[in-house]
Amino acid sequence: MNYTPTLENERVILSPLTLENYEKLIPIASQKKLVQYSPSDIATPASLKNYVEIALEQQKAGTSIPFVVYDRKNNAFAGCTRFMHINSTNKVLHIGSTWIGREFQGTGLNTQMKKLMLEYAFTTMNFEKVEFRVDERNMASRKAVEKLGCTLEGILRKDVYLLNGFKRNTCCYGLLREEWQSNQK
Repeated sequence: MNYTPTLENERVILSPLTLENYEKLIPIASQKKLVQYSPSDIATPASLKNYVEIALEQQKAGTSIPFVVYDRKNNAFAGCTRFMHINSTNKVLHIGSTWIGREFQGTGLNTQMKKLMLEYAFTTMNFEKVEFRVDERNMASRKAVEKLGCTLEGILRKDVYLLNGFKRNTCCYGLLREEWQSNQK
């Protein structure tokens, strides 16, 4: 799927991440320790551009759909997120590579982003399962996906190297379409 939709509600607009708009994210991406639990390097304009180029290559391959996040409440670009590891055969994808500036954290923005993405994945894309991968130590992110109704399915031990050389344990969360549907009632 090389088409990137624009997803929006009253709080947030998720529009296609491109080489034309990523520079709006430089001030946010440069915040210290913003992605301390992630293997991604976005701290400099050059590393952010590389991050975007990789996302766009994955999109071309049909395994990723990257978005730039715009917060309507604050009239500001807030960060990035994407559908990734898209497996059309098995109707499973991940939501991840999500980062938003500190000033947007804890404001409900992330929840609104995830709800839009879950709605799109389950209804428009007709997928059956959405997964999230979270560093075991990242309690804020773990609580956020649990609040969405996700189930901890397991922990991959010493799974991913982070930029500082630490090899993290990764919590694997899943949400089935029928679970999501019953949560919507």
